[in-house]
Amino acid sequence: MKRLAFVLLAAVVVFMPACDDDNPTNPTGVLPLRFTADLRASNEVNPSVTNAESAATGSMTLTIEVTRDSSNNITTINSSTFVVNLANFPANTALTAAHIHPGAAGVNGAPLINLNLAAGEVTLGANGSGSFTKSPQVPITVEQAQNLANAPETFYFNVHTPSNPSGAARGQLVRTQ
Repeated sequence: MKRLAFVLLAAVVVFMPACDDDNPTNPTGVLPLRFTADLRASNEVNPSVTNAESAATGSMTLTIEVTRDSSNNITTINSSTFVVNLANFPANTALTAAHIHPGAAGVNGAPLINLNLAAGEVTLGANGSGSFTKSPQVPITVEQAQNLANAPETFYFNVHTPSNPSGAARGQLVRTQ
């Protein structure tokens, strides 16, 4: 019995450092960053949405697979995936663009991360609803990902339509992972 206890103790001593997640010499590795945005036409400003798209809603989830160094800094973007769900638009609405912009709630900013929607790529259904996914790699730089991770509330995502070329539905980013 003493021999078994000694063998178990030796195994714990040998293998325990390999399981030490707090070891600063081991890189963190590949981990996801995840953001969401609750999209609403009422969140658009300058100009606000006052036409048939004023009831537009939706959601966006962005997952960025990143590699981090031992200091937890992002070193590489491995992939990015946007999943966008939209509802309450007029029938057969075509999207003209979708972006992440810098800007707190109520403040507009120039597009920062562009999903590069092609003309006619996303047209919502006859019920004014639909979804799309852009993956695996929408161009996002290490610096952009780090900025999103550090202060997601200072960025927003929105979709654009012919009726609202400045933006039809918008939501601030929230980091969920």
